[in-house]
Amino acid sequence: MKIVLTEFVTLDGVSQGPGSPSEDTSDGFGRGGWLVPHLDEQFVRRTSEWLDLADGLLLGRRTYEAFARDWPQITDPDDPFTERMNSLPKYVVTSTLTEGTWKPTTVLRGDPVETVGELKARPGRELQIHGSARLGNSLLAAGLVDTLRLAVAPTVIGSGRRLLEHPGGPVGLRLVHHEVTANGLLLLQYERAGAAAVGEYEGVTAFV
Repeated sequence: MKIVLTEFVTLDGVSQGPGSPSEDTSDGFGRGGWLVPHLDEQFVRRTSEWLDLADGLLLGRRTYEAFARDWPQITDPDDPFTERMNSLPKYVVTSTLTEGTWKPTTVLRGDPVETVGELKARPGRELQIHGSARLGNSLLAAGLVDTLRLAVAPTVIGSGRRLLEHPGGPVGLRLVHHEVTANGLLLLQYERAGAAAVGEYEGVTAFV
């Protein structure tokens, strides 16, 4: 399976608490809910199409517990995500949980690089990471993430946990799709392209 990291971020790279001021207040964060004013039909349609590609969800413990609390409570029959989010296999990377309450759940204990690597080797389409920025960072640094999908909100928050702060070496990415929604969300899809390329600037004439 391909490992796909799907994240909502601000222009300054914050991924914490996109859906509500109370969604994630850890570390004193009080500026959540920044994605909601920019939601529109195009965003919902595209993210629903992304979810269509999933054969499973890969989550860190913090995100898993929040999702397990919230998604089963959504009863709107017209919600385009609920049925799939609740029915897809969930894999939670954790050193503290022994079982999951959001069925079907498999608890992955031990080294995340090893356990996720074993999942990646299985046949299938996409194993999608939603939220779980710390997990996504560690797997990106380990070379396990194949695709990065971002919804970038036109706002600067100024505080909160940022995406893509990993301790590994530079990562090269290739842009394969981009679009802008009517409400200004930038939807980007990147494929991993090995180590990040570098070069020496030799003037404009070198590129024409």
